[in-house]
Amino acid sequence: MTYAQSFAWWSFAEARYQVPDLLERAAEIGMEGVDFLPRDLWPRARALGLELVVVDGHETIEDGFNNPARHAALGEQVRRSIELAHAEGVRHLSVMSGDRGSLNDEEAVAACAEALASLAEEAAQAGVGLLLEPLNTKVDHPEHQCRSTNWAASVVDRVGSGSLKILYDVYHMQLMEGDLLRTIEAHLDHIGHFHTAGVPGRHELDHRQEVNWGAIADALCAWGYEGFVGHEFIPREDPVKALQQAFDIFDVRAVRP
Repeated sequence: MTYAQSFAWWSFAEARYQVPDLLERAAEIGMEGVDFLPRDLWPRARALGLELVVVDGHETIEDGFNNPARHAALGEQVRRSIELAHAEGVRHLSVMSGDRGSLNDEEAVAACAEALASLAEEAAQAGVGLLLEPLNTKVDHPEHQCRSTNWAASVVDRVGSGSLKILYDVYHMQLMEGDLLRTIEAHLDHIGHFHTAGVPGRHELDHRQEVNWGAIADALCAWGYEGFVGHEFIPREDPVKALQQAFDIFDVRAVRP
């Protein structure tokens, strides 16, 4: 087995050019799933054979588990999302550290782990995964506290449950760390999902950006990664052409083992 591909609905919804039948076109390309799809479109996706790969586990990126005062309220949001995900066949829920508050990094890691440990246990019992995503603070999320692979991995290690893993967004981590292949290989057991987007700009995976996506695709295949690679970029031009291009780069029939 090897990985499958999905795409993020929200980013294509922000494209300049809109495609009314994007779900149908994505399925025709060979996409096997969709991330962050609005709930009213879930039946349509399932009818096309598209898996619901990731949805939000709680309401906002800025309000997260680094704040102990928010643990109870956020925990209830995630528990409701776990129930829904179990009932609707959603694979993963996204959870966030939140923006920086009064806690330093060590304290915030401990706070996140404390809250997510019990939620990870409940998610495991429901057959649902939780994903903690590090974000870049240079361009898009200047106050976000979980901003490196090691930060997220520290939370995952403290929780110690296979149901909590990292959502490794190559766009964010190229901005923050670079050193992509070595970092991914070192943390592959921690990673439950990947996102792609061109750097800089968060656009197509084309010649106008700096990441060698073919090398990443080859490496994931060689390392036996079996999750999803989700394309989370905002197309500047034809969304279907951009999605086809991304799919072709990561098509396991084309990558070299």
